[in-house]
Amino acid sequence: MRYKTRFALLLTLTLLSAGYAQTPDKAKLDQFFDRLAEKNKAMGSLAIAKDGNVLYTRSVGFSQINGTEKKPLTATTRYRIGSIAKMFTAAMIFQLVEEGKLRLTDTLDKFYPQIPNAGKITIAHILAHRSGIHDLTDDRSYSSWKMNPKTHSEMVAIIAKSTPDFEPDAKYSYSNSGYLLLSYIVENVTGKTYQEALQKRITSKIGLKDTYLGTGYTDVSKNESFSFRWIGEWKQEVETNLSIPGGAGAIISTPNDMAKFIQALFELKLVSQKSLDQMMKNKMAMETYPLDGKTFYGHGGGIDGFGAWLAYLPEEKLAIAYTSNGKVYPVANIVGGVYDIYRNKPFTMPSFEAVNVSPEVLDKYVGVYSNPEVPVKFTITRDGATPYAQPTGQSSYPLEATAQDKFKIEPPGIVMEFDALKNQMLLKRRGVDKVFTKEK
Repeated sequence: MRYKTRFALLLTLTLLSAGYAQTPDKAKLDQFFDRLAEKNKAMGSLAIAKDGNVLYTRSVGFSQINGTEKKPLTATTRYRIGSIAKMFTAAMIFQLVEEGKLRLTDTLDKFYPQIPNAGKITIAHILAHRSGIHDLTDDRSYSSWKMNPKTHSEMVAIIAKSTPDFEPDAKYSYSNSGYLLLSYIVENVTGKTYQEALQKRITSKIGLKDTYLGTGYTDVSKNESFSFRWIGEWKQEVETNLSIPGGAGAIISTPNDMAKFIQALFELKLVSQKSLDQMMKNKMAMETYPLDGKTFYGHGGGIDGFGAWLAYLPEEKLAIAYTSNGKVYPVANIVGGVYDIYRNKPFTMPSFEAVNVSPEVLDKYVGVYSNPEVPVKFTITRDGATPYAQPTGQSSYPLEATAQDKFKIEPPGIVMEFDALKNQMLLKRRGVDKVFTKEK
């Protein structure tokens, strides 16, 4: 359920200004998604809506894969949308504030005094990611237990054991833990479960038929999708039990419902103008994307192999919603391409043609690479003309050649450059370069 400002920066750089288009070029959008599907670069669904009317929808890929049996994704397929759930939680918190049942200045000790600094952390601090509450997803142990059901009490105890990252309001630091506590506060104040509150306060109010809180594992009887990663074929991802992220990242929805939700939010059908202004100004479950003198508002989400993005341009009443259950080509690049096509900007269709490297050359790179400063080793192998990289304790990933000595894994955005003469491999990720040496 990770979503941080680096995504916003990447998206801002990717989406460039262009001329206004009354209607999207549906043929070109179809071509773009056909190419993504053909090259196994993405699986997911998109919706573009304006003035509450859906202008374009498209789905590519599969919600279930069992050998040769594959169930195609459709506009009604339901996805885990990760941290976009925070927008729903924040909306309900502001509703309770408007009803006089909660104050932004209320401190956390009113509900959970066992949390460190609870007497100094306000509801406003948590909403704006300025609480200092340590994000549980940053813990190394998180991946070892995220698949198992947890009660509210167990999750609160886990959060309470963490050391604060900083004093309340000292700085901004994204915290899923904080929003999980906010979702519990919604339950405490309303006397209802989060799902009951969500239904009463949002989904039934604006007609969202495919949006609800997930509570456990994927339920195919509800048309829910699994998520996958590409390792030469689509392999199903391990699932987080949705009892863990709660209102911070456990909502299930569709792009059409997501677009309808953000439209209703900005039309003040859910909160007042004052509340909406605070959400936008203080980044309370609301990120900003400045584009060509205009500002989109929204949020992104990621959980397991799912990725999602939701944004709204108020002056044009334009909503773009994308959900993915198979991320290879970055979500930011996909949304960037969609935006360029919508704006009728010249757009070059990606070819996704990999460079062919002979097995003889690949054999020079095969081996185990290590760096004394890094706890992970990389084992490079090949199967025919396809090279693979396997980090210590993880599955192997196919490498895509961009040159005879350069390869990438996308995601997670890793680039590997090999120097066979020096028996070295340069690994690049997120602006950090590390040299690994082949072991003898």
